[in-house]
Amino acid sequence: MVLSTGTTKIKTAVFISGTGSNLKSLIKFSKFNKSPILINLIITNNKLAKGLKYGEIFKIKKKIINFNDKNFAEKKILNELEKNKIELICLAGFMKILSKNFIKNFKGKIILQKKVRITKKDTADSLSKKVLAQEHKLYPKAIMKIFSL
Repeated sequence: MVLSTGTTKIKTAVFISGTGSNLKSLIKFSKFNKSPILINLIITNNKLAKGLKYGEIFKIKKKIINFNDKNFAEKKILNELEKNKIELICLAGFMKILSKNFIKNFKGKIILQKKVRITKKDTADSLSKKVLAQEHKLYPKAIMKIFSL
């Protein structure tokens, strides 16, 4: 896909483990002309991840990776990324810790972060919702920041 500025959108993979609300937010963002990304691949460790439905809805290739053997799983992921010519990965609720060996393949510095106020009334569920709301706002901003350098 080509941006209105004549540049090609960046092939992107989104890693998920659950409902895919961050994935959905990133898909919406990717549809804007100003967005530098095109989501080409969804990777998950959870074959029951509800977020996989977005792959079907938006016709995005999906890959389920079994993490019983972490080293093998990470090699499979790197192979899929290379095979699909992925230039950007977004960890959007991916609930597996990736090894230093995997991360060293990427420029892993913090791009943006936001504080979330925790109150005594917060529960795990209410705090999770607060964090998710901030993630939905920050992910597109972080991606724009990366590509405006």
